[in-house]
Amino acid sequence: MSKLILLRHGQSAWNKLNVFTGWIDVPLSKKGIEESVSAGKKIAEEEIDFIYTSSLVRAQTTVFLAMAEHKGLKVPCVLHEREANSSNRYDIGIEEKDIIPVYIAEELNERMYGNLQGKNKDRIALEYGSEQVRLWRRSFHTAPPGGESLAQTAERSIPFFTGEILPKLKAGKNVFVCAHGNSLRSIVMHLENLSETEVLELEIATGEIKTYNYENGRFSRL
Repeated sequence: MSKLILLRHGQSAWNKLNVFTGWIDVPLSKKGIEESVSAGKKIAEEEIDFIYTSSLVRAQTTVFLAMAEHKGLKVPCVLHEREANSSNRYDIGIEEKDIIPVYIAEELNERMYGNLQGKNKDRIALEYGSEQVRLWRRSFHTAPPGGESLAQTAERSIPFFTGEILPKLKAGKNVFVCAHGNSLRSIVMHLENLSETEVLELEIATGEIKTYNYENGRFSRL
């Protein structure tokens, strides 16, 4: 049996300001730092073999703040693709057996909000109407101008999960994934066989953890 830990990053500066963030790199707020540390304390005793996170700094920061609370002796270490597959990696003075590999993947990025990124949600509702904004935010197939729908987010996050993360779970390894509200919603949709309607009701708060056991080809939420 193996374990999958999903964590949404801590509150970002733009979460706090009610701004569409998407693929814009913004830091954690003070509350987000506290949420990341708190999440780390909750998983401090969990054995972790691999870590995956997005290319966005708010998720990466959350990983390292959380892992600073971990009770294990291994050190989380970012392995870029070329480094991971090369025999000529830099010697960083730490043996491979003493690290937890951290992989960064754009496939785990937040939903791309296109022309809405950097704009206040309430002001956008006044400009376009609350019903239109609701469709952009809460429908499965409707994408905001220049951005992605939740369906399109799922089209990149789920294949990445099944192709890169699931094989490690099948091999009995424990995996920690720190990502974003919509990329994680997509993955949870896959794990729990949620319908397109059911996933729209799924809310994952900043700093929230979802944990699953994987055994005999099935996920069970803890």
